[in-house]
Amino acid sequence: MADGDTNLPTIERRLGLQIWSIENMKMVPVPEKAYGTFFEGDCYVILHVSKSKRTSRGTAVDLHYWIGKDSSQDEQGAAAMYVTQLDAALRGSPVQHREVQGHESETFQSYFRNGIIYKKGGVASGFKHVETNMYNIKRLLHVKGKKHVSATEVALSWDSFNKGDVFLLDLGKVLIQWNGPNCSIAEKSRGLALARSIRDSERGGRAQIGIIDNEKDSPDLLKIMKMVLGERRGELRDAIPDTKADELQKANVRLYHVYEKDNDLVVQEIATRPLTQDLLQHEDCYILDQGGFKIYVWRGKASNQEEKKAAFTRAVGFIQAKGYSPSTNIEVINDGAESAMFKQLFQRWMEKDETQGLGKVYTIGKTAKVEQVKFDTTQLHARPELAAEQRMVDDASGDIEVWRIEDLQMQPVDPKTYGQFYGGDCYLVLYTYLRSGRPHYVLYMWQGRHASVDEITACALNAIELDKKHGDEAVQVRVTMGKEPTHFLAIFKGKLIIYEGGTSRAQKSTPEPAIRLFQVRGTNEMNTKATEVPARASSLNSNDVFLLATNQVCYLWCGKGCSGDEREMAKMVADIVSRRDKHTILEGQEPAEFWEALGGKAPYASEKRFQEQITHYQPRLFECSNQTGRFIMTEVVDFCQEDLDEDDVMLLDTWEEIFLWVGKASNTYERNEAVASAKEYLKTHPAGRDLATPIILVKQGCEPLNFTGWFNAWDPYKWSDGKSYEEMKNSLGDVSALSEITVDLNNISLSKRTLSMTNLTGSSTSSASPEYKSHFNHNDSSSYANSSTNGSPFTVPSEKGVYSREVLMNKTVDELPEGVDPTKKEYYLSDADFHEIFGKSKHEFYQMPKWKQQNEKKQCGLF
Repeated sequence: MADGDTNLPTIERRLGLQIWSIENMKMVPVPEKAYGTFFEGDCYVILHVSKSKRTSRGTAVDLHYWIGKDSSQDEQGAAAMYVTQLDAALRGSPVQHREVQGHESETFQSYFRNGIIYKKGGVASGFKHVETNMYNIKRLLHVKGKKHVSATEVALSWDSFNKGDVFLLDLGKVLIQWNGPNCSIAEKSRGLALARSIRDSERGGRAQIGIIDNEKDSPDLLKIMKMVLGERRGELRDAIPDTKADELQKANVRLYHVYEKDNDLVVQEIATRPLTQDLLQHEDCYILDQGGFKIYVWRGKASNQEEKKAAFTRAVGFIQAKGYSPSTNIEVINDGAESAMFKQLFQRWMEKDETQGLGKVYTIGKTAKVEQVKFDTTQLHARPELAAEQRMVDDASGDIEVWRIEDLQMQPVDPKTYGQFYGGDCYLVLYTYLRSGRPHYVLYMWQGRHASVDEITACALNAIELDKKHGDEAVQVRVTMGKEPTHFLAIFKGKLIIYEGGTSRAQKSTPEPAIRLFQVRGTNEMNTKATEVPARASSLNSNDVFLLATNQVCYLWCGKGCSGDEREMAKMVADIVSRRDKHTILEGQEPAEFWEALGGKAPYASEKRFQEQITHYQPRLFECSNQTGRFIMTEVVDFCQEDLDEDDVMLLDTWEEIFLWVGKASNTYERNEAVASAKEYLKTHPAGRDLATPIILVKQGCEPLNFTGWFNAWDPYKWSDGKSYEEMKNSLGDVSALSEITVDLNNISLSKRTLSMTNLTGSSTSSASPEYKSHFNHNDSSSYANSSTNGSPFTVPSEKGVYSREVLMNKTVDELPEGVDPTKKEYYLSDADFHEIFGKSKHEFYQMPKWKQQNEKKQCGLF
């Protein structure tokens, strides 16, 4: 794709990432091996195309222009212009982003799983992305972040260090990772992933990594650092905490109408939270200000071309007028191609003519009717995504135990009354089911609307004790009365009845009312619930079945809009709520006694409602933190199982439910505050969320199907087979076996007589892991074992060869060309062959978790 009227280069519309730097005001492609590295003096244009269910085209397109802190105004202007031209060439389908160094959006950061590296200089200074001598390097990288990692080149001095971050001393042939004493495991792991990425992508796997976790245990590595940085004087600084926007700030959304009047630009505030979609008119452009954290520009389909072109300019002007930071993110969105992040800022976002993934239709309004969809529960284990969509852990055929909280203790409930819940009580429901031959548990905490605070607290405390009795493996679900999740309905087999008040205790303090009215919703045993409503005519609804229980008779009132299946389920419930004779009456044929019992006739909801479809909500994953006293969440875009770190508490928002995933190594404070964090998230959500949304506590290693189904290719063995930070560190090589090495640093020779390095890993082929040995034994290079014994500096290997796919695929070790590493066959494919075979670039492939790489290599005959 190229545009004759512009300076756009030819651009492929393919899945994946494409990056250009701005050189002499032109777009110049960046080599794939340099993706993730940005010069501070330059500007870049980034195009990302991914598969997406949320668009009619089946793909989501994002366009970014990135501004280095030392780039010129001309380069910034050129980058913005190219993004506008690209948007036009792609016919308005992309979401456009303005990114400023050090303040990139979460979407941008998600493209670079191993982190972003900022290099000093730029094109104007004569720097290039691919250096001819990739070992002639001496730099210090300051690595920050847990979920989104960035590494900034800083001065080669101890003054650059602090106690809380990771620093990487890159000496070309040797990478030394220095971990601050206050670093978390996740920060160390991300630092190591970045070091390995530099080793593999920039050095062809021919560099060594040394790690300093504790300076006292690594005297030899510290000696090398001192030779480069000099002696350290004085104490290290404390880490400076990141300045992140908290959720309260992000919730402060304001919508502005932007238009021209008498050659003047007018910005008029028209609404604050909660925003509704009907505020956006197709003829106009709008600015949505998310508390100064991010600025969105929405461009209506029928707005004029000049207004569309001026989107970025107006947003920058708005930022200046408001006194916001120049680094504030800007996202420009076209009418009909809105991003998931933009949509979630509105109370409701509806798409006309969009079908749901499983045929579920949502409706708008207080008395909305939901079309129930029958699904095959036998598919749940084979298709975990179905379990997630349907909110079902299993087929609801497991065992149930129910306790009521009485005098702050657990009191067993008579099994004959299972499914009957009273608004004045709290209950614990333990559901046990078998999976892969072993029991799994779901523990529901049902909180009545009229239960006391003491009872609600006691319910939570008893849940913890009950969980401990079951090996701390139960999934805990907080259920607010009236907001029972799908699986909760299913386990009671159509007999779930919610009484507004009262108690199920033997000694009841108040007599039961003589007249009760229940609204019954559901078409089968899996989805039926009866809810007590005020016994008056205004509670009726033509779309449903109601049970009116009196001392003489029980009426089944069938509204005109109800189905035969709904009437059958109501009959089953009627036998539980009343032992009196059952009288079925149709709407419009009620006897006088019926209205008399309800206190007389009154208007009620009777129209058949038009059903509008709400777009499918895209699940979102966040890292939660409130240790600083401010509630801060970091979103992980395009998430996968690899993003769940052992020392984290993560929040997964699927709209109908909030999951809290608790890692085994997470700190006690964040574990204890997890549910409070989830409540705070709902309270501060810009869309004005329902505070009664179910909150589900999931522990690492005990994830149910309705959680794992939201993740692509969930690996149930990851927690047992996956490598911890210590295991990753040890896999670099048997460090204890290494006795001597020579390092040439600016003519400073540290010979075997002066230095015994015990913590520089992976430098002896005899002791390295197979992963590392493979990089040392190419026929075009001397092994590191040899270089260490003869006292000479490292031998720099030549570039690897490229072979055709026929030479590499489905070949044994003996059949491969000489010098080809059998564990890295894919590495020798041409870029074109690689993309055709794997459907992605080498850069994207090596960003993936190791186990995913192995799986894909097996499928393609390159393992």
